[in-house]
Amino acid sequence: MSEETESKGANAMWGGRFAAGPDEVMEAINASIDFDKRLAMQDIRGSRAHAKMLAQQGIITEADAGEIDKGLLTVLSEIEAGKFQFSKALEDIHMNVEARLRELIGDAAGRLHTARSRNDQVATDFRLWVRDRIDEADAALTGLIGALLDQAEAGADTVMPGFTHLQTAQPVTWGHHMMAYVEMFGRDRSRFRDARARMNECPLGAAALAGTSFPIDRQATAAALGFDRPAANSLDAVSDRDFALEFLSCATMTAGHLSRMAEELVIWSSAQFRFVTISDRFSTGSSIMPQKRNPDAAELIRAKIGRIFGAQATLTMVMKGLPLAYSKDMQEDKEPVFDAADSLGIALAAMTGMIADLTPNPEKLRGAAGSGFSTATDLADWLVREANIPFRDAHHITGTLVKMAEDRGCDLPDLTLADMQGVDSRIEPSVFDVLGVDNSVASRTSYGGTAPARVREQIARWREQLA
Repeated sequence: MSEETESKGANAMWGGRFAAGPDEVMEAINASIDFDKRLAMQDIRGSRAHAKMLAQQGIITEADAGEIDKGLLTVLSEIEAGKFQFSKALEDIHMNVEARLRELIGDAAGRLHTARSRNDQVATDFRLWVRDRIDEADAALTGLIGALLDQAEAGADTVMPGFTHLQTAQPVTWGHHMMAYVEMFGRDRSRFRDARARMNECPLGAAALAGTSFPIDRQATAAALGFDRPAANSLDAVSDRDFALEFLSCATMTAGHLSRMAEELVIWSSAQFRFVTISDRFSTGSSIMPQKRNPDAAELIRAKIGRIFGAQATLTMVMKGLPLAYSKDMQEDKEPVFDAADSLGIALAAMTGMIADLTPNPEKLRGAAGSGFSTATDLADWLVREANIPFRDAHHITGTLVKMAEDRGCDLPDLTLADMQGVDSRIEPSVFDVLGVDNSVASRTSYGGTAPARVREQIARWREQLA
């Protein structure tokens, strides 16, 4: 897809440098149209802005610019209608569009490529495409955060177990757990926005690598395409793919968060947990076991991280040893990004649908919240606060009481006051006020804590941010 590889032979778009056409194998490895046709809309948008600027600068006539613009809109309509015939012999989307434009408007089409190269053309097209995908990811993350906020608000008082090492740790609320993912996906949205701001520079006008001798107006084309400014160095402009790598990095982190939540949904929806029910819309059955309800959507989301991380690794390896400026290796930049964007988009949509339809089971959640001596830390905190016992001593006393309850096959609240005072005489009847799961979560009022009042404050803060 580079300017340097343009030649003649079997491809009339090439220049006069080569006497023979390419070998079939060379043609196959060189062509990118099978995948870069996805850049068609961006390519035509960039060409329209370039032609308008050329006319404004007096580089081509207004009449030619008008014909070019009219012809490009015709090509766009053909592509959108599925009537456009893509040709592998023409290598890439740029040459396919230009060849069809020449068929439509004649020699004026040849003036479109004045003061630009396929190097800055593809760099611009690809940036525009990635920028569009960032905007879609931003909107999708906003929708997912909204669904999580709805779940959090509905379950702000619903008690559930909090886990460490997948072992019951302390009681939390459903709302608090949902809000943890709001924070995670909120950071993802922020990263995409940061990446967008950083990549929003226009390569168009950098030409092959050194700029151009024509009196172009790069500020005008940058503004027309919604960029904040033109890229400042022509060498960097055509060789930079940081924007694609950064998109993949953001996508990888987002996919990681989606995978973590998917894993929890798989576990929670199992017969052993029964914390939640995933709706029929996102579950499947078994071909042989009629009782099965499989969380396939969650499992497929969990697997998408592999494709997305693989795309990031692929492009990193493509770019790691390339000298400035353009090298043909960079033709391999698009397929992994296209695949990662597709995978991320479907994973975000599926997770948003699952969360919106998800039905928690409060009875099961509450029962599990009180298991595994989950209020042991509350007992230790009470000993520190009410009996003025150093925390390490309180930890030891609590551990002794947990062992006693474990030996008796009961939970901490089932021990009598006499049992507890037999371990430490400073324990008073008010200790039982902190041993229930509701009392436990209500007491966690520190900023960011699981107390329902704190959860509702965070929900309100996030709703204000989204608004």
